[in-house]
Amino acid sequence: MKTIKKESKNPGEISRRKFVITAASGAAAITIVPSFVVSGCGHVAPSDKLLIAAVGCGGEGSDDIRHYAIAPKKNAEIAFLCDVDDRQAASKRKEFPKAKFYYDWREMFDKESKNFDAVSVAIPDHNHAIVGLGAMQLKKHLYLQKPLTHDIYEARILTEASEKYKVVTQMGDQGASCEGMRTLREWIEADVLGEIEKVYCWTDRPVWPQGIPWPDARPAVPSELKWDLWLGTAEETEYIDNLVPFNWRGWWRFGTGALGDMGCHIMGPPFKLLGLGYPTEVSCSASTVYSGIFIEGIYPESGPVSSSVRFRYRLKNGKDLDLYWMDGGITPERPYEIEPDLNMNNVMADWPGLNDYEGGTLFIGTKGKVACGWGGRNPVLLPLSRNKEINVPKKYPRVEGDMDGHWWQWIDACIAGYGNAEVDSPFVGYAGPLTETVLMGNLLLRSFNIREKIKRTDPVYGNMEGYIFPGRYISYKWDGENMRITNFEQANQFVRREYRKGWGDMKI
Repeated sequence: MKTIKKESKNPGEISRRKFVITAASGAAAITIVPSFVVSGCGHVAPSDKLLIAAVGCGGEGSDDIRHYAIAPKKNAEIAFLCDVDDRQAASKRKEFPKAKFYYDWREMFDKESKNFDAVSVAIPDHNHAIVGLGAMQLKKHLYLQKPLTHDIYEARILTEASEKYKVVTQMGDQGASCEGMRTLREWIEADVLGEIEKVYCWTDRPVWPQGIPWPDARPAVPSELKWDLWLGTAEETEYIDNLVPFNWRGWWRFGTGALGDMGCHIMGPPFKLLGLGYPTEVSCSASTVYSGIFIEGIYPESGPVSSSVRFRYRLKNGKDLDLYWMDGGITPERPYEIEPDLNMNNVMADWPGLNDYEGGTLFIGTKGKVACGWGGRNPVLLPLSRNKEINVPKKYPRVEGDMDGHWWQWIDACIAGYGNAEVDSPFVGYAGPLTETVLMGNLLLRSFNIREKIKRTDPVYGNMEGYIFPGRYISYKWDGENMRITNFEQANQFVRREYRKGWGDMKI
């Protein structure tokens, strides 16, 4: 992985806190030097219990906190809670009355850094990186929900920072710890599938509104919500309805769409098991909507209703492998090996008995096919009759608790100390590069709506004004090491965004 070179330039400010970009060689050089960093460096973690500061108490954050609280070894404690929305925080504040509560993570880091060992972050995507980086600068271990970041550049920074500050990191893609991932690895290594030639990944997302215009209405901000803190690094924006706490995922300024929500879960198995690196070439198509006769509705603030993305990888053996991503109801062609009356999603991507289809992965090999649900769970060979015949020895140890163990192995690794225990989704070598790949797909989807105004003559409707879309239906050449599209410069604006004034400014 290429190391990013940094230079000191015009640091932004957060109250009395200052973000300073300094030069360094061999690692990320973004250094946060507010008081919370200086005070936090002397804290020594206890040997038997991990004290956790949880940033984000609702949704995924609530589930993360629950898992820490039920760790079988009882070796974690929720020491602090932080959330910008009283409605989201209420249940956890009641459940953990001894945990001191903060609205602003910066204030919590400033005042309490000597009193916790690790940080768990589950908040909207646009603020992942700034909180995660602040935690690592304090040399706090970090559990960060998927995707790691909103932007490709941020993912690279977090990956390098995790090495520089020598902290235990884990991305919140719990499927990486499930038994299915071990089973898949054992089958692939036993040559059950032969040579993998292509992979399909698909999901039911988005399950929130997308492909829509930004609302005109400007309602009042709910009294329970600290709107400026919720915005954080995002551009200055007036509050809109149906945004908090869930639908922000569909707006590019805050979320990362279907790919961001499920890509790490579903692309993770092939990425890890096949040793994929950065894609070399990527192309896409996306749904279009029309607001009038031959008038396309262009809504660049929102992700598409559905999309398909093809990632091409160069494997270590010199051959190319294509990975296909599909969302919004698009699925791979139905395998003929599945009986006609069976629902293919239930067969290939469900959690048996739970009716829990959210996405799946299909590996196509020269000797067979295997499908699994998101995260690698419940792998099945096709045709289904092969599952009765398979007898591959288990050679990889399983994680205690299966998916639940994803949180618990992180707790154990934090207590053991950096470098003394493995986790399944460390930033370096896996979660960071995987997040970059997922977000690279979003770069294409956002470039899909880059447009230039033209005048044209239609044979039926006469003279019309319209647009051309130079970023559509081309193949994007990706220089992963340098995080750049080499054949369509306009797309590179989506590699990295500018933070709102006062929330830091990451310079390379």
